[in-house]
Amino acid sequence: MSVIGKIIPNRNIGKLGAALQTIKSNTYFTYTQSLSQPLDRKPEFVTAKDAFERTLKSGQTVYAQGAAATPVPLLDAMTEVGKAGSMKDIKVVHMHTEKEAAYCAPECKDIFRSCSLFMAANVRKSVAEGRSDVIPIFLQDIPKLFHRKIIKPDIAVIQVSPPDQHGYCSLGTSVDCVRAAIVNCKTIIAQVNTHMPRTFGDAIIHMSHIDYAVEDNTPLPEHGVGKALTPEETKIGQIIGDNLVEDGATLQMGIGSIPDAVLSALKNHKDLGIHSEMFSVGVVDLVRRGCVTNNMKKTHKGRIVASFVVGNKELYDFLDNNPFVEMMEVDYVNNTHIISLLPCMTAINSCMEVDLTGQVVSDSIGTRMYSGFGGQTDFIRGAAESVDGRGKPIIAIVSQTKKGESKIVPILKPGAGVVTTRAHVNYVVTEQGIANLFGKTLRQRAYELIRVAHPDHRESLEKAAFERLKCMPAP
Repeated sequence: MSVIGKIIPNRNIGKLGAALQTIKSNTYFTYTQSLSQPLDRKPEFVTAKDAFERTLKSGQTVYAQGAAATPVPLLDAMTEVGKAGSMKDIKVVHMHTEKEAAYCAPECKDIFRSCSLFMAANVRKSVAEGRSDVIPIFLQDIPKLFHRKIIKPDIAVIQVSPPDQHGYCSLGTSVDCVRAAIVNCKTIIAQVNTHMPRTFGDAIIHMSHIDYAVEDNTPLPEHGVGKALTPEETKIGQIIGDNLVEDGATLQMGIGSIPDAVLSALKNHKDLGIHSEMFSVGVVDLVRRGCVTNNMKKTHKGRIVASFVVGNKELYDFLDNNPFVEMMEVDYVNNTHIISLLPCMTAINSCMEVDLTGQVVSDSIGTRMYSGFGGQTDFIRGAAESVDGRGKPIIAIVSQTKKGESKIVPILKPGAGVVTTRAHVNYVVTEQGIANLFGKTLRQRAYELIRVAHPDHRESLEKAAFERLKCMPAP
């Protein structure tokens, strides 16, 4: 079944590669779904450019790991090789990636085409100009794309920690859909980085599953470092912390300033748990204060559960070799049924705009795509279905933009996409207060939302509500 052969070692491979110069190879057909099972082979240590010169061809599909684990040096090398070889029609599939996406540059238009499963700022321009694609999808469903062969990667480009004494590396800060991609791909190219924290759960991968390894110790990308909270964000965090987060609650937080503001308001809470597709550095302080214990959970008791993280060095140092955190695949972490079983599940997510009936736009600004579905709907519904009846699905939003435009609107912008429907939504929180929309009629919803809109816009919103509903909003 396997093709066994001797690989000539590269003599310019560094100390880590030199330790692995007795190398065997086999074909991907002998791979196992279990990335923790050691195989009778070792990776070949090469330069980044060499790895792609050996593997990259026109018409292929490349999967790239994302968030803080984005293997930027490898993706830059891929771009150079694709351009130098005058290649065509290479699809690059990924979730949110950090730093500049060189393969999305205008000069790469016919060589590479990015396909985002959740967009970041580095691809928005190319998507808007028609040079890149986006797939609207719930985060929990992304692994199905690989397992069902809807997306079939030829190459997976990942970043791992150095192997331990048993040959095990870690996917570190990003597990999410990575395992689904790499067990279904033909060739794995890995950046081996001493800065990548060693994490547990579904993060482990034995070195023998990697085909080409590249030593590169570039520090991990940092995100949102040094950004101060606005008074409005701080107020929202305080409102949620004081009124909607109970002691013993399990928390999910999306990315952004408002979830960070909520975390900063929980310093007097007890026995909180974390089960979230991602978390940021604000959780670290709560762990150190003893606020986050995860002791109320029935599963993963005493453990934080997440699928990826993005933040700063303090966060990455906290993760490193820390069994208090379990990094799991996103089809488990974001599974609506799993979420519903957690005690007092409290899901806190942000959005772009909310209309007077409660429709929530989170992935686009009008027709312009901005991000993606992510885990918002997974957790909003999971919290709503909470089996203990104490779940709290929360949409949090600053009441107006920096330009003074209301984010609670009479009707959505033309082309805007609804991520959380009016039937999914429960709590909408602004710095003005809390609107509970569950079980409310349209005119009651309008009343509640106008009450938490910015005072400068309440009169115009009330008039717009009357024109739309043909009756006045009422409690």
